Amino acid sequence: MLDSAWIAAHPAPVHGDGTDKNSRGRVLVIGGSCKVPGAIRLTGEAALRAGAGKLQMATVAAATIALGVIVPEAGVIGLPAADDGEIAPDAAASLSSSCGSADVIVLGPGMGDDEAAGQLLDVILHEAGEETVFVLDAAAITAMASREATLGPFRGRIVITPHHGEMASLTGKSPDEIADDPEAIARDIADRFGAIVVLKHSSTVIVAPGEDALLYGGGGIGMATAGSGDVLAGAVAGIASRGAPPFVAAGWGVWLHGQGGRRAATVSGPIGFLARELPEEFPRLLPQ
Repeated sequence: MLDSAWIAAHPAPVHGDGTDKNSRGRVLVIGGSCKVPGAIRLTGEAALRAGAGKLQMATVAAATIALGVIVPEAGVIGLPAADDGEIAPDAAASLSSSCGSADVIVLGPGMGDDEAAGQLLDVILHEAGEETVFVLDAAAITAMASREATLGPFRGRIVITPHHGEMASLTGKSPDEIADDPEAIARDIADRFGAIVVLKHSSTVIVAPGEDALLYGGGGIGMATAGSGDVLAGAVAGIASRGAPPFVAAGWGVWLHGQGGRRAATVSGPIGFLARELPEEFPRLLPQ
């Protein structure tokens, strides 16, 4: 079980005096669209609340000014948009310089175009540093299906955060088949891609090659709300950027996300709190 005992046995990094924002961890979040321009705000704020020191967010250019104002702690990068309001497939060239300086790159929150996500994935893999960790969500997960060979050199550095529908797109299985044996499905994908798989549901399964599976019982029914998954991706990224191994970061991200939901339910009621309220709980849950 992913519980307080596991958390105590796998502590998150603690930073001493003299730590600057760069050594606390640099996160680049790429995603969003004209339809859901706020998705990466949720991811980015979660990363900062999980302790990352520096944040950049890249999304369609039309959304960058509003995004930069609402998250003044972050730098923003404007990308060209396609006619449907998604990030254009050729936008990847604008990100080369930013990828090299990031400790963690999150790709996919708020994106619905698999082609654009795939082209962005190709670029960030090529331009990122030798130790960069990648957190893939939404359309970026589907884009993995045709890139098994491309992802091979990055085994152990990729965390994916699919719900059952996204896992169905990646595996070709139905959501019902995945629900019947989520651990086995997650294990198969983890072994195939060398990835840490966070398979989200009312109970979340975390699987990585060579590791025992973790099960988190969930933060309650209130977590089934729009944007909750975007927050989870940011929580994982924030802990990973601070130097935690990807599997530990995945465990901590799920725990922060779920415990944040439990705390929000206690204050606001079991249902009706918002995804953007979850990261506010993270600092109270992190080690001092």
